[in-house]
Amino acid sequence: MPHNLTVFIVDDDPAVRDALGLLLGVRGYRTAVFASGEAFLQAWRPDWAGCLLIDIRMSGMDGLALQQELNTRGCTIPVIIATGHGDVGSARAAFKANAIDFLEKPFDDAKLVAAIEEGFARERVQRGAQQLRARGADLLRELTPREREVMRLVVMGQHNRDIGPALGISVRTVEVHKARLMAKLGVDNVADLVRISLSQGES
Repeated sequence: MPHNLTVFIVDDDPAVRDALGLLLGVRGYRTAVFASGEAFLQAWRPDWAGCLLIDIRMSGMDGLALQQELNTRGCTIPVIIATGHGDVGSARAAFKANAIDFLEKPFDDAKLVAAIEEGFARERVQRGAQQLRARGADLLRELTPREREVMRLVVMGQHNRDIGPALGISVRTVEVHKARLMAKLGVDNVADLVRISLSQGES
């Protein structure tokens, strides 16, 4: 697994933190433990990646409040809610706030590991999409204003013969701009142009 994916454990019971840290550590997971929601928020950085294992009942900020605050801050790390006092209302609230699982204590080791793996899988997809958007943004900055105009019309499905008159240039000039912009973006077909454009919210 990527070395930067971490299981962030937030629980106010030191015995639970120690047990989870040991259980996951021997299975090869990197862990970080926090005694409260407030402590996690104080330490949290946007570049952290992995999944969160949050106890629902803690002194101070409870698990659902922490989950909501993380959503407000734009933190997309997948969340697993843990509880020793499961109830339907809490489970509904957790899942509505995009928790990937709601596990009751004492933990079933297999279910816990499965939930963490699901969290990591979602995190890999999210991080991959973020990297694609960042790479697309970098590449688009290399285009001239005219090349961006041509790209916008190409991804809208217009043909070179229509783009030329729309921009007041010859079809041959459109072809040149299109060839140059595709070379700069490192693509060789219109489908990839559309993918890059969509990743930037441009069409």
